[in-house]
Amino acid sequence: MHRRSALALLTAAAALMSAANLAYSASTPASASPAVAVAVGPQYDTTHVYVAPADVDGFVASFLTTFGGQSTKQVVVTVTPTPSSTTSQLLQTPVGTVSLFGFKTPIPFPFGAERTGFLVTDMDVAIQAARAAGADILVEPFPDPIGRDAVIQWPGGVNTQIYWHTTTPSYPAFHAVPENRVYISPLRSAAFVKSYLRFSHGNVVSDDARAPGVEIGRAGDIYRRIRIESAFGKLTAFVTDGHLPYPYGRELTGYEVTNLDETVAKAKSAGVNVLVEPYKSGDRGSAMVLFPGGYIAEIHSLTGN
Repeated sequence: MHRRSALALLTAAAALMSAANLAYSASTPASASPAVAVAVGPQYDTTHVYVAPADVDGFVASFLTTFGGQSTKQVVVTVTPTPSSTTSQLLQTPVGTVSLFGFKTPIPFPFGAERTGFLVTDMDVAIQAARAAGADILVEPFPDPIGRDAVIQWPGGVNTQIYWHTTTPSYPAFHAVPENRVYISPLRSAAFVKSYLRFSHGNVVSDDARAPGVEIGRAGDIYRRIRIESAFGKLTAFVTDGHLPYPYGRELTGYEVTNLDETVAKAKSAGVNVLVEPYKSGDRGSAMVLFPGGYIAEIHSLTGN
């Protein structure tokens, strides 16, 4: 093949890939969306945190010292469809909720790889909606001590647990809704966003193709950042080439606080390790921290431009 022809083919292929990555819409046609939205509200959705049993109490103390709030009573239960045993408790704070697990047995696959748990109004409808949106069902619905659960996977390999409660819970709204932080490749970004929007009935609130690279540990570079909001809460998709310095890509959730410096100081006093000291980018100040037990989180406050 002539060099000029090969170059033309590569250029055309690049153009098609670029078009594919832009081929989503903040609102899909009514005929393409599931008839029923299944989200309950952001305060019913949690980050799933797994720590060793010996680290459970230390994590609870440091997390609640940092963000405030309270824990439900710790119980020992089976939360998987196959035999296992774990401590389980819910840490409820004004800026986010954690489902905390301290497995006493080996963790059955694929549990431990899901990032979040979403409460849904109807499990069967939610599974149907997930399939219609192009998600894979990694774990078919199964009973747990308080309802039913399943694990789904979005295009690009992002896992989410969905669950339904036998008794409808009632939780207060968050002071600030946390941010589900998802890292995705350029090749799968369009499919991920299209699938997630269809399932969540959400909207793209910003799509910045030249976001500051300092936000992913690469000052001086740029990357693409997509922010989505829905009744499941906030989600930020970081579209990158995967060249990420530690700890970027390891964090699951970003927590919005009123005063970043005060919150980081509280975290340090509780034995939390600050991995990235506070810095400013755009309208927010941010930091990255490591809690006892290995949970990494981003913390931010809105600063204005």
